[in-house]
Amino acid sequence: MTDHPQQSLVFEGKSQEEMLAAARAFYEEVKTRRSVRDFSAKPVERAVIENALLAAGTAPNGANRQPWYFVAVAENDLKRKIREAAEREERAFYEHRAGKEWLEALAPLGTDHRKPFLETAPWLIVVFLRKFSYDDQGRKLKNYYTAESVGIACGFLITALHQAGLATLTHTPSPMKFLNEVLDRPGDERAYMVIVAGHPADGATVPIIDKKSLEEIAEFRE
Repeated sequence: MTDHPQQSLVFEGKSQEEMLAAARAFYEEVKTRRSVRDFSAKPVERAVIENALLAAGTAPNGANRQPWYFVAVAENDLKRKIREAAEREERAFYEHRAGKEWLEALAPLGTDHRKPFLETAPWLIVVFLRKFSYDDQGRKLKNYYTAESVGIACGFLITALHQAGLATLTHTPSPMKFLNEVLDRPGDERAYMVIVAGHPADGATVPIIDKKSLEEIAEFRE
């Protein structure tokens, strides 16, 4: 037991039939999500992004420290700066850092150092991982399971954006320290991911790919 204040759990139970129907419906919806690299400049209301971020903020996390911080960027000048810096890092990756095997794995996706979507899409959501938190007295507190927690929050965010009717792309240039500089974030935060969000461009295409079967990704021990 704990002395921390508690409240009754709000939980909507479902019958076996309802659970199965809900699980199937969610799978059918989420499997339509694809990573998009051709975005329209069509605007997206800030309120849509706000609610997706609130959904991300409900993710489970270590000791409820909520070790994430989101910077949602719509300002054109900032998006241009992010693109320019990201393309410098990506050019170095494709030309020097990536091994042959890695480049061969990327080849079917048709990616290279050019990232026009970083300027075209209406929103870039830069996700930072906070290694530490600070209490009301300014004392530094260690955060726990930060990578796991922020990863789950990103999954929630991507799913929320998809459910809202937006296309997304996860972008992780390496290294990403330039994002702290461009967005004026403190050094004890680590840029974790850029999530590009908006409407797909007219005629946008995606690679034909397969997902692994249930038998390939899971087993049951009953």
